[in-house]
Parts: sequence; structure tokens; C-alpha cells
Amino acid sequence: MLTFLGFAMIATFLVLIMMKKMSPIAALVLIPALFCVFAGQGAHLGDYVIDGVGKLAPTAAMLMFAIVYFGVMIDVGLFDPIVRGTLRFCKADPVRVVVGTAVLAAIVSLDGDGSTTFMITVSAMYPLYKRLGLSLVVMTGVAATANGVMNTLPWGGPTARAATALKLDAGDIFVPMIPALAVGLLCVFALAYALGLKERRRLGTLALPGGAEPQPVAVAAADSAATAGTGASETAPVSDRGAEGRSDAASGAASDPLSGAASAAVGGFQGLDPRRPTLRPRLYWFNAGLTAALLTAMITELLPIPVLFLLGAALALTVNFPHMPDQKARIAAHADNVLNVAGMVFAAAVFTGVLSGTGMVKHMADWLVGAVPEGMGPHMALVTGLLSLPLTYFMSNDGFYFGVLPVLAEAGAAHGVSPLEIARASLVGQALHMSSPLVPAVYVLVGMAGVEFGDHTRFTVKWAALTSLAVLAAGMLFGII
Repeated sequence: MLTFLGFAMIATFLVLIMMKKMSPIAALVLIPALFCVFAGQGAHLGDYVIDGVGKLAPTAAMLMFAIVYFGVMIDVGLFDPIVRGTLRFCKADPVRVVVGTAVLAAIVSLDGDGSTTFMITVSAMYPLYKRLGLSLVVMTGVAATANGVMNTLPWGGPTARAATALKLDAGDIFVPMIPALAVGLLCVFALAYALGLKERRRLGTLALPGGAEPQPVAVAAADSAATAGTGASETAPVSDRGAEGRSDAASGAASDPLSGAASAAVGGFQGLDPRRPTLRPRLYWFNAGLTAALLTAMITELLPIPVLFLLGAALALTVNFPHMPDQKARIAAHADNVLNVAGMVFAAAVFTGVLSGTGMVKHMADWLVGAVPEGMGPHMALVTGLLSLPLTYFMSNDGFYFGVLPVLAEAGAAHGVSPLEIARASLVGQALHMSSPLVPAVYVLVGMAGVEFGDHTRFTVKWAALTSLAVLAAGMLFGII
């Protein structure tokens, strides 16, 4: 019964948000509450929610202060050289823009934090996508999939969880997987190239009206973009479209608060307004050193990550904006993202709290493991890799790695399959996991890009699943799994 209710709850949630019948935050709260009552455990709903909130509160704190910290770093210009290099490569070619999105997301993902990756990638690429009329769903899909592959870094989370759950060394799990993960990253770049070609063909034959573009949302430096708004009316060629398409794109850019940044992206390949008043060029090396020290402390686990970002955000604000009104302005500039993401995390706590508290997740995992035919025992690494796709999508990483993975490893050991192979196979689903509705960072991505979560899900899931399967196939081909 609990197995059926668990799958029904997840299916109901996904259908409603993809059909846009409910907002994600409302669906994350109301649907699990209803199914908790159906399971006959409505009296314990409060306990389940409080337990879920307690487990996710550190994540919410980390995301809140990470958004403030990296938002400030974007404001003061720390990432401008990377952004300029990426946009100089992209020029006004849709293929280069989409491939550049994948490259930028992959590079920034080296810090191991999805929220940071999405903040920097969207801040850099959003104006260019708007100015050229490219699909914003392409941007979110490529960025999420690239980050999902890179999320397997030892300091990214899943590898450390697998090592802890099975009492293995993280290096023994990750290092042999590098060739397979490299194949996954190549698949992302190939996907980006194919999607870029598709966008190039579309923009070569269609003239999209500016009003049909998604409404913009505030990204870093949006408050200063208005100072460069006069460039929005330019009609310089941005693709091989005709004059009508160019003027439409220009009028669309002129109608949004990012028009100055958008124009800068096309004319000077800047992306972020190079004249924004929040820039601190004299403090560049201080900010670079502070960020390097913060990331080093994260990797070495000097302090809990929420504490590190709390301290980093406070120090970055104090040094870069010593005057109280300026500090308040910077916090206010990023308050929308902070509130949206924190609210989504606590809403997800209801979903995960009910799933685990009622026992649904355990029954679902046991059912899936029990459904594996006895003859597949010697191939438990393959089974683990295949199961990692749906399970890491519908469950939190903690639930999968600490709840399901030990069971799979035990079943594999009974047939002579090494726990190392099981651990490596468990990583292949991460490309899909990063678009899960239970991953808080994905709401940073879709929120800053102004994309509906349901649209992002419909577009991304199939490509992310194919990327995960490519990693699995490469792992088996290379004898890693």
C-alpha cells in the first residue's frame, strides 16, 4: 500500500507541475500532506514536516548565504574575465552560445556547488540569450546537465556520500570513473552543439516578436543595467535573420530591465554591464583570494559549509561595501532569489519528510530492489546504475546513498560484485538528479532564467537521462563498472 502511495504521490506531483496546474512550492506542500492523510498517518504530519525541515535547514542556510556571497562577487566583477572570455567565444552564433553555456557551466561546477554554477552561468548568458531570441529552456537544460555530470566530483556530494555509506575511499571511487565521466561531458557538449544548430536553423527562418519572449527576472547587476539602457535600440545584425527579425529582437531587448546588459553582450561581448557602479576593481585580488580560501575550506571541510558561506558573505559585504546603505542595497538586490530558494527548500522538506516519515521511500526502494531478477545478481553494478536514474530523481541523495545503496551493495556482494563497482555505478544518475524537483539549486536556475519548472523538466529529463546512460555504457565499456 505504501509503495503504491509513494509512486502515486510522485506521479501526481510531476503531472501537476508539468501541466502547470500548481506551482512547485504549493505542490511540494499540499500533495504530500494529502497523501499522508491517505496513508492514515495524518496525525503525524507535523512530526514528519518538522523532521524534514530540521534535515534541510542547513541546506537552506547554505543556499541563502551562498546566493548572497556569489551575488556580491558577481556584482563586484570577480567573474567578469571568465564571462568576457566565454562571450567573446560565443559572439552572436547560436551554436557557440549554447556550447559556451555548457563549457561555462562545466568550468564553474568545479567549485562543487550547483547554486553557484547556475548563478554565474545565468548572469553571464541570460542577456545574450534574450538579445538573440534563443530558447531559455535550452540554457537551463544544458547548464543543469553539465552541472549534473560535474556534480560527481569528490567534494560535490554524491561521491562522498557513497564512500561514507559503503566505508570506501572517495578517491578509489572517483578516479577510475574519470574516463566515463569525460564521455558524459562530451555528450553534454555534443548535445549543446546539436541544440545550437537547431536554434540557428530556427532563428534563420523565424522572426519572433519581442513580446513573445519570457519575462525577464532580476539577475546580478540588473539594478545597474538601466545605466546602459540606451544601447537597447541597436539593430546591428545578431544572426542570419532578416531585418524584421533583428528589429523584433531589439524591441524585445528594449522592453526589459536587462536591455543594457543584453546590448553589451552582443556589441562588446561583455554580458554584464562593465560600467555598473558596484564594480570593485581595486579589490579584485582580495575577492579572488577570499573565494579561493572559501572553496579550499569547503573542500578540506574546515568548517560546515553553511558556516563558511555565512562568514564569507559577511566579510565580502563588509570589505566591498563598508557603508551600511550599500550593504542593505546589495542584500535587497538578491533578496528575491534568497526568498524563492529558501522557501522552496522548506517546501521540499514537507515532501521528503512525508516520504521518509511514512515509510513510503523505504517500501519503494525495497520493492524496486526485490523486483530485480535473481539471475541479475552477478550484474548488480549494471542494475545499480540503471536504478540510480529514477531513484536519485525521485529521492534525495541522502535517501539514495544512505538508504538504498547499502542494500544494493549487500545484494551485489552475495554474487561477488565489488562494493567499489556498486559505488561507481551509483554515480551515473547525477546528470538527471540535478533537475529533480527535490534539488534546491534547480530553483535558482529556473528562477533566475524566468523559466517554468514544468517546461524545464519536460525539456531536460530526456537529455539528462541519455547522458547518464552514456556514462553507464562508457563505464562498462572501459571495465570500470
